[in-house]
Amino acid sequence: MNLDLSSAEIGSEIARETGAAYGPEDLRRYAAASGDHNPLHLDREFARSAGFDDLVVHGMLNMARLGRLLTSRFGAAHIQSLDTRFEGVLLVGQPTVLSMHLVGRETATAEVEVLMCTPDRRRIVSGRATIRIAP
Repeated sequence: MNLDLSSAEIGSEIARETGAAYGPEDLRRYAAASGDHNPLHLDREFARSAGFDDLVVHGMLNMARLGRLLTSRFGAAHIQSLDTRFEGVLLVGQPTVLSMHLVGRETATAEVEVLMCTPDRRRIVSGRATIRIAP
């Protein structure tokens, strides 16, 4: 575990990073791996005909990026749960900002809130995770 959640201040931001923009090839690879071949993710003409300016990034791919924020700080073995809510659409070419705040702590666990938003603060995915802090 890279962050000491047992002594961090409740309410404090404990992580922030910029997520690189996804490109069309990222979406093609994710579609192949996940089986989600919805044309909103793969066909620009279709996405535009549906009212979007460009390809729509898979929601689960965005959620995975939040998961990586957690595993990179705590390791997968310490993450007990992750609940997420999809709040907005991310398009190909849009970078993201990922953040994590400590919102609660018990003897053996801590609760963190995670958020993915665009640089202009439009919310894409939010969530809450329980992290084991005691051995």
